Amino acid sequence: MFSGSIPALVTPFDDEGRFDEAAFRDLVEWQIAEGSSALVACGTTGEAATLDKDEHFRVVRVCVEQARGRVPVIAGAGSNDTAVAAANLCAAKEAGAAAALMVPPYYNRPGQEGIFRHFEALAPASPLPIVLYNVPARTVTDILPQTVIRIVEAFPTVFVAIKDASGALARVTQHRLALRDGFVQLSGNDDLSLAFNAMGGVGCISVTANAAPRLCAEFQAACASGDHAAALALHERLYRLHDAMFVDASPGPVKYALTRVRPGFPPALRLPMTPANEAARAAVDAGLSAAGLA
Repeated sequence: MFSGSIPALVTPFDDEGRFDEAAFRDLVEWQIAEGSSALVACGTTGEAATLDKDEHFRVVRVCVEQARGRVPVIAGAGSNDTAVAAANLCAAKEAGAAAALMVPPYYNRPGQEGIFRHFEALAPASPLPIVLYNVPARTVTDILPQTVIRIVEAFPTVFVAIKDASGALARVTQHRLALRDGFVQLSGNDDLSLAFNAMGGVGCISVTANAAPRLCAEFQAACASGDHAAALALHERLYRLHDAMFVDASPGPVKYALTRVRPGFPPALRLPMTPANEAARAAVDAGLSAAGLA
């Protein structure tokens, strides 16, 4: 259902901390023109944790409106409260999203049975396909392969993909050996995408693609066509930029990168997130230079 380079879009704010709709529409338009194959609105990189519900789904709605069906929009919709997650799925559908991106419950720290029961409760009434989002570094809950397999086998038409940011590459093969060929595996780590795709992944939900959408799209196209030499060259061209995205807390570095490649892009973040520190800015500058973008 999804493949290629899928930016996890930042959410631009104006100087007063309000959603900057004009800047966001411009970002969406540029991403599509540069070859992004889908868009994620209000994921982690989009500072979803600082948006109230009305803001959150307004951002999704604006993304859908600007995309105009040219690429699908995946809406961040997860929660550590199962009832809230169910409501978010309905709101994402109403906003026009094609699918929902769902983390397992965070903070509560459920065990594997609790994670399964959470998704089991969401599946029967879900109005959208769901992309599982496993990012244990942020959620402190890890959807282990046996649980991913159990969820997908129980509800194969609902859970259509996974964004795997666990960093455990062997899981790509574990998932492939157990699940149908149509189950989509997307990397959640730009720097591991080459290896992830070599093992059977088909794309990446990317931070770097915010600032380097064309190069990320070309990299994914090279992987898909089996042109390993081109994919490796693009991976190495982008590697320092991938690394720079997390020298300081994300999305500070990527918002700084956008100000470099899109002059006038608003750099503001909402607390508790803060602008990229000096080391991160220097790393981004070096990464952009290495990629030939600045």
